[in-house]
Amino acid sequence: MTTSTRGAAKTPAVLVLEDGRVFRGRAYGAVGETFGEAVFSTGMTGYQETLTDPSYHRQVVVMTAPHVGNTGVNDEDMESKRIWVSGYVVRDPARVPSSWRSRRTLDEELAAQGVVGISGIDTRALTRHLRERGAMRVGIFSGDAVQDDSALLARVQEAPQMKGANLSAEVATTEPYVVPAIGEKKFTVAAVDLGIKGMTPHRMAERGIEVHVLPATATVEDVYAVNPDGVFFSNGPGDPATADHAVSVMQGVLERSTPLFGICFGNQILGRALGFGTYKLKYGHRGINQPVQDRTTGKVEVTAHNHGFAVDAPLEKVSETPFGRAEVSHVCLNDNVVEGLQLLDRPAFSVQYHPEAAAGPHDAAYLFDRFVKLMEGQRA
Repeated sequence: MTTSTRGAAKTPAVLVLEDGRVFRGRAYGAVGETFGEAVFSTGMTGYQETLTDPSYHRQVVVMTAPHVGNTGVNDEDMESKRIWVSGYVVRDPARVPSSWRSRRTLDEELAAQGVVGISGIDTRALTRHLRERGAMRVGIFSGDAVQDDSALLARVQEAPQMKGANLSAEVATTEPYVVPAIGEKKFTVAAVDLGIKGMTPHRMAERGIEVHVLPATATVEDVYAVNPDGVFFSNGPGDPATADHAVSVMQGVLERSTPLFGICFGNQILGRALGFGTYKLKYGHRGINQPVQDRTTGKVEVTAHNHGFAVDAPLEKVSETPFGRAEVSHVCLNDNVVEGLQLLDRPAFSVQYHPEAAAGPHDAAYLFDRFVKLMEGQRA
């Protein structure tokens, strides 16, 4: 429970990690308390898109860039209708935003939406700690929520973990809606919303696709009720090991050989649908500067990520699955994590990152064109 107050920047705040490490700073945004999984993002821009990405639900985001909030907040760059991060950690917040598009400060927006944050701490030390120890539960406390450190630590250790969390239904739309094609309509796509970002259906609409966004609870029958040329599974939060319903729906799509594209959580769902396992990464990939190689072309892309789980699939061989042969199509060059899958006998592929990245980079935008080609080939 949080409350926003005036003069929050002068209010002491405390960040407590589940292993007992404590950082002291000043309140940023709302004053109160919050809990989540501590993760760090390496992006130097695009903080508004990060904050409103539903994939960050129940995560406390530590920004590695030292200055945050320089361009304020506008009304055009939101990826959803609200901020989804559980908490926000910055070193030096901007005192005055500088952008002609800015409508208010980031501090004001966080406070208005009840997001508890902390500023004035050594985010480099915190990031190094998370790299060494791994992502972990964390609490931020300010104002009347501040207590003895041992009492705060006990509360952090009582908070739920991300492993085993089933969160897609908490962030997805509850009612279907349609994003019309821009210009001539060429295809219809059913998009299963597991935590979709607003830019994703927009990127498809730019290519003449009418996108029917469906709730995470949608059935195979719901998907085919829109008579789709292709099916898309979105990004989203939580542990893919809990997403049995989405896996079942995807298997139904694969059985019909409908062109299929998945990103992020959708990549993990495809992995499970093919019979691969998933696992939690030590500290995940988050930010807009992750190098990924497209093994189908050999090209190395700079990509935007937000994932704490990954698919456990063999990198160096073609695998036999219930739906034909599959291979790893993309791999992260930092740590060899699987970043994409493709079927060789059916029109289906996925990537673990964000080709729609509104704040950039745009190296991976071609993947939407690849999806279009699959649908063109199926129609032909």
